Amino acid sequence: MPEGPSIVILREQAAVFTGQTIERAQGSAKLDKTRLVGQSVRSFRSWGKHFLIELEDVSLRIHLLLFGSYRINQRKESPPRLSLGFAEGELNFYGCSVQPIEGPLDAAYDWSVDVMADTWTLRAALKRLREHPQMLACDALLDQALFAGSGNIIKNEVLFRIRVHPLSLIGELPAAKQRELTREARNYSFEFLHWKREGTLKAHWLAHNRDICPRCNIPFSKAKALGRSKRRAFFCERCQKRYGGDAEPPPETPLQI
Repeated sequence: MPEGPSIVILREQAAVFTGQTIERAQGSAKLDKTRLVGQSVRSFRSWGKHFLIELEDVSLRIHLLLFGSYRINQRKESPPRLSLGFAEGELNFYGCSVQPIEGPLDAAYDWSVDVMADTWTLRAALKRLREHPQMLACDALLDQALFAGSGNIIKNEVLFRIRVHPLSLIGELPAAKQRELTREARNYSFEFLHWKREGTLKAHWLAHNRDICPRCNIPFSKAKALGRSKRRAFFCERCQKRYGGDAEPPPETPLQI
């Protein structure tokens, strides 16, 4: 699943079509594509893992899900979910969710929840986190209502960086660790973006998809489906401290991932 920094890159790449008029709209997405033809693109925006196309009287929300992809001025052999043609190029999206948004985007989104937004603040994000004391650390970092844009790579790397076991309870973390988790979710997202742009992201992974802990030089513990989010996890049982009981807590509310 593409994480927030990857959607920022998509937003930057698509910006060449800002102000252009949609001349063709096709694909298997179930929406009125004829409505899109003739509308000009006011802006491309992003919120967490959502790529947003703001048009004159409607906006489109594109979520690339687990295995979605896109092509700019290129096509894959498989049919697109949505293909938008312009006078000077095209945008093609595959394996994704496409939904219309009526009304202004500012009414639909709280931009400050996005870990990469200019309006994000540590204080507000920390307050949201502390409202979920029974949530596991591995689930909190994947919950888009808390950290929009954070995904599995960010989760594994942040928890390793701050030496917190993924099955720790948020309410059991010391206040300093809660603050560190929140701050590093944002810090790592911008580092992710920098490394992704230069094509070196994987080279900087310390925990995600790794076999040996670089601090302890022992094998990482690996889980295929950890927590309520049921996502892959890589962690060190020696240097990542577990805060809270041994049993996982009962479900709280459904995660937004």
